Amino acid sequence: MGKSDKKRILLKIGSNVLTKETNQISRGKLEDIARQIASLKDEYEFIIVSSGAIVVAKQFVKLESNGKSINVKQALASIGQPHLMRIFHENFWELGLLTSQCLLSYSDFKKEESKTNIKNTINVLVKNNYIPIINENDTVATDEIKFGDNDKLSALAAALLKVDLLIIATNTNGIYTKDSIDAGCAKTIKESSNIESLKMQIQSAISQHGTGGMTTKIDAAEIAQNATIETWIVNGLKDNFIIDAIQNQSEFTKIISK
Repeated sequence: MGKSDKKRILLKIGSNVLTKETNQISRGKLEDIARQIASLKDEYEFIIVSSGAIVVAKQFVKLESNGKSINVKQALASIGQPHLMRIFHENFWELGLLTSQCLLSYSDFKKEESKTNIKNTINVLVKNNYIPIINENDTVATDEIKFGDNDKLSALAAALLKVDLLIIATNTNGIYTKDSIDAGCAKTIKESSNIESLKMQIQSAISQHGTGGMTTKIDAAEIAQNATIETWIVNGLKDNFIIDAIQNQSEFTKIISK
């Protein structure tokens, strides 16, 4: 099967999913993701955008500082990134999946030459059955640390790589209606093409590890929508969340093209 036969999915995994809302990376969650990708690989090719480098580093080190400054977070990212890749490699390798690391920064998306290089490199990797695992190059950039848990990065990458679907895995069953949250019984918005109406619905909750909330996910969906890519916001804490969403057996939000 060539690329044209397979649907291309960009899967964005936030820190809260990778850790299953604990203080360390969950190998069980990575096994769950790897198992699903392995079972879908005849029909789909995957590119992953993963947060989590800072969380991993905190398991290993206590840096001198209050841990709040950008530089300390960048240092933590630098320490954590190789460990994050190792954990991905070990879990995916066991299921016969090959992984590769791609560190990108937002400035890469502003230059035509680097955009072309990213696209060509990732296409070669995918063609050779490697799963690119993208993270922001936190050691030199500060956007993810400041502006959102890789959500924007995932949307820019999705648009650049012309994926068929962007799946953002988070810790809720998609976007809930504001009324249902106020009433204490969260109800998922199943499908929408109206970004502005979705923005009206969201509360300003911010997750435990993630620096984004639902706002950055809707902003990401808007970037994807402008590139005519559908975005699914799914609950990555649940086992089998990718397959269940594809088979429409779970509650999640689809943000479709206009």
